[in-house]
Amino acid sequence: MGSIIGTMGCSSSVPDRRSEKVIRAAILIQNWYRFTKARIEMRRRYALSIFQSIEYADEQDQLQLSDFFTFMLDHCTHPDSASHIVASPGASQAVDEGLCLTEFEKIDVPNSYHGPRLSFPLTVEDANALLHAFRNEQMLHARYVMQLLCETRRVLKELPNITRLSTSYSKEITVCGDLHGNLDDLLLIFYKNGLPSEQNCYVFNGDFVDRGKNSMEILIILFAFLLIYPNDLHLNRGNHEDYIMNMRYGFTKEVWKKYKDYSKQILCLLQDVFSWLPLATIIDSKVLILHGGISNTTDLDLLNALERNKLKSLMRPPKSVRDGQDQVKETVATTRASKHVAKQNLAGKTQHIPSAGTIEPPDPALEEWKQILDILWSDPRSQNGCTPNKRRGGGCCFGPDVTAKLFKRYNLKMLIRSHEFKPEGYEISHNGKVITIFSASNYYDEGSNRGAYIKLNPELIPRFVQYQVSKNTCRKNLQERVSTIESSALKSLREKIYAHRSELTSAFAQYDLGGTGRISVNDWAAVMESVLQLELPWRMLRPQLALMNPDGGVDFMSCFYDLKMGQPIKEVQPALAETLCRYRKDLETIFNIIDKDHSGLISLEEFGQMWKLFTSHLGIDICDKSFDKLVLSIDYNKDGHIDFNEFLEAFHVVHRLEKKANS
Repeated sequence: MGSIIGTMGCSSSVPDRRSEKVIRAAILIQNWYRFTKARIEMRRRYALSIFQSIEYADEQDQLQLSDFFTFMLDHCTHPDSASHIVASPGASQAVDEGLCLTEFEKIDVPNSYHGPRLSFPLTVEDANALLHAFRNEQMLHARYVMQLLCETRRVLKELPNITRLSTSYSKEITVCGDLHGNLDDLLLIFYKNGLPSEQNCYVFNGDFVDRGKNSMEILIILFAFLLIYPNDLHLNRGNHEDYIMNMRYGFTKEVWKKYKDYSKQILCLLQDVFSWLPLATIIDSKVLILHGGISNTTDLDLLNALERNKLKSLMRPPKSVRDGQDQVKETVATTRASKHVAKQNLAGKTQHIPSAGTIEPPDPALEEWKQILDILWSDPRSQNGCTPNKRRGGGCCFGPDVTAKLFKRYNLKMLIRSHEFKPEGYEISHNGKVITIFSASNYYDEGSNRGAYIKLNPELIPRFVQYQVSKNTCRKNLQERVSTIESSALKSLREKIYAHRSELTSAFAQYDLGGTGRISVNDWAAVMESVLQLELPWRMLRPQLALMNPDGGVDFMSCFYDLKMGQPIKEVQPALAETLCRYRKDLETIFNIIDKDHSGLISLEEFGQMWKLFTSHLGIDICDKSFDKLVLSIDYNKDGHIDFNEFLEAFHVVHRLEKKANS
């Protein structure tokens, strides 16, 4: 009996040991899976961080450039060259009113046109025809576009600065954030949530245009539904509903490309329509919806009372701001510029439009401008207080205490804002009081993020609906999707690095006293941040950007190994080539002002004048003879004009390794 028991005990221990092995194996697999997922998530987050840092740096450059527009108009010997776009508000409005009454009625719609034919007042059938046409990549004829814009402005002019809604008239109100020209996102929202109607109320919170390729179609759809359901579809102005922003971020070019002969009139109308968009929406006197955020001086009563259409562009501040700009530049340069940048500062980021509280307001126009600037450009932060938004260059960063103060003053309970990319399409902050909603999926690259919208019921409890427009994304696994995003982000970062090559090289040399070409990882990371000021985890990014020597030193020149300038021209000195590369977007924006007929050509004299004004304003020291020689060499057919697109392409950074792979 004893032997039987012993045998039984021995046999029962075998499955126990097997179970232990199975459990250990499961734990190992689980740990590996979690570790792999964590590494992939880390890569995804730093890739998105790169994209966002570069985006904000570009906005700083744009705000800096806005100061130059005024400078150019004040000092250009032929100021009329830009007058067709940068006109005074009164003159622009007078032109637009006359345009509405006469111009579009004279435009014939040929029989060969097969797109939608609109009749006013619009009906739901007209809106459905537009949706069908745009799904099939058809265009709306310029005659109908201009009439639609005129009708939209007529309706907008009757609206208050702050729209007030009530959930008692609707079961739910849907709030959408930035769309940025992504038509597929708008179509998906309507597919999932239904079209606007008397039973389906929408609030679109600004930034309908720029970046994406279908900004015009989004505006046409939203404006059409606004005319059909003026009490059920509501629009707030975003910081990109601004004609100077549009010159840099693509909307102006889109209109020129699609509407050629009528682009000038359409852009002029859009400039005025944007200025009439309401600034905010309040639901049930409890939920404030505006595009950017608030500051410690935000005054909803003042915002509701000012004449919003006076500000065609926040990029052209009142004269009192421009007079005080030099003092602000010196202050910001002192606080931001490092010891490396200070020695050779090209003014790339030291000039920004201040947020509220930076300059004492000497006149009402300045105070109104600052109020609108703050609600369109500001971002929330976790720390208390209100500080200038240095990352963007305009507006402020406001903390929970600023939110609580505004809520107490106006008896509010929730702030819904957009303006800021969020990987999941939304984010809740300030103890649930502030919600960021972002509706453009795949914003930086395919698979980079979800879009989202909010459903508010009569109890004002938010419900989030996420989505992602999928074309190729669903065919890739998580690893492949993140690798695609990471590769695109690093490509953009390397281009940024190359554009600052001279500054970086000089700063590296200060740490490389022995001329070895190597510095420590800490020094390398410090230089990258001090020059580029992107607030990125440089030590973690180092393996992707620079080589490490066996002795542990970073080969700092390896940052530039796989980069070169496209179509190199012998006449171009390295310093000049780098400067042109660095300011490509700025020069393109200025060119869009000067190119009156949108031909893509600019005279040698105009281009030389533009360049000299630009370099003088930014304090860039470039030899005039070198530049003149370059300009003559680019005039290939010697007709006295430059094809500006070819010029820009000549100073575009290309990636040697990528070029080899594609060849």
